Amino acid sequence: MTLADALLELQELTERLRRDCPWDREQTAKTIVPHTVEEAYEVADAALAGDDAKLLDELGDLLFQVYFLALLLSERGAGDLEDVARAIHAKLVARHPHVFGSVEADTPGRVRQNWERLKVEQEQREGVFHDVPESLPALLHARKVQRRAAAAGFDWPELEGPLAKIAEELDELRLELDRAGAPSPETEPDRAVADEIGDVLFTIVNLARRVNVDPELALRQTSARFVRRIEEAQRLAAGRGEDWTALDLDAQDRYYEQAKEKVS
Repeated sequence: MTLADALLELQELTERLRRDCPWDREQTAKTIVPHTVEEAYEVADAALAGDDAKLLDELGDLLFQVYFLALLLSERGAGDLEDVARAIHAKLVARHPHVFGSVEADTPGRVRQNWERLKVEQEQREGVFHDVPESLPALLHARKVQRRAAAAGFDWPELEGPLAKIAEELDELRLELDRAGAPSPETEPDRAVADEIGDVLFTIVNLARRVNVDPELALRQTSARFVRRIEEAQRLAAGRGEDWTALDLDAQDRYYEQAKEKVS
């Protein structure tokens, strides 16, 4: 089977599901998009884990999402999968004049600069923060708006800039925490404290951007590592006949430190 055969078969399957499956018949773009976002994160998890078999599987799930959403476009007379493929082909050719034209761009940084400039010129976008999706997760949204500002020249020239800003924002946060104190459980946060925490997070995202770290993926990896270490701490405690959740903090922390040596 050729690539064209496989893609055509998937298109035919998508059309049949839309026609014959009660669940698929009822879907709209708004009901499908949450699944699309979920599938994209599962692709990211598989790629970060280095699990090629899982990545192959998850890419199939994401590809089906593209087919299904393109079919919904077709039903509205707004385009189809062929239009989607031709549009992205044309866009990629236009955005890579250093490959398909005479423009010179010999570094990844130069390629990105050209990319941002071409988006503005070719799509007639206006303003610094053109076309930033509000639906992005907060960390990615912050990185996106920072990239837009950097493309306009508003960026620190050296890493010392965001590093110093993080220290400054942490000092401001400490002052507000000293003033407000710890809130009661399940109550609204102090407004000034919330603002300062937002400033700290925003500045950390800026540093992450400068060192080519995706803040969303970095935090997800750290959260996953934390889960694995807690689970290992529970296993270590259970091996000694103890319930980790019933231990005091010092005892829990001792097991956690042991788990850190085993779980990277």
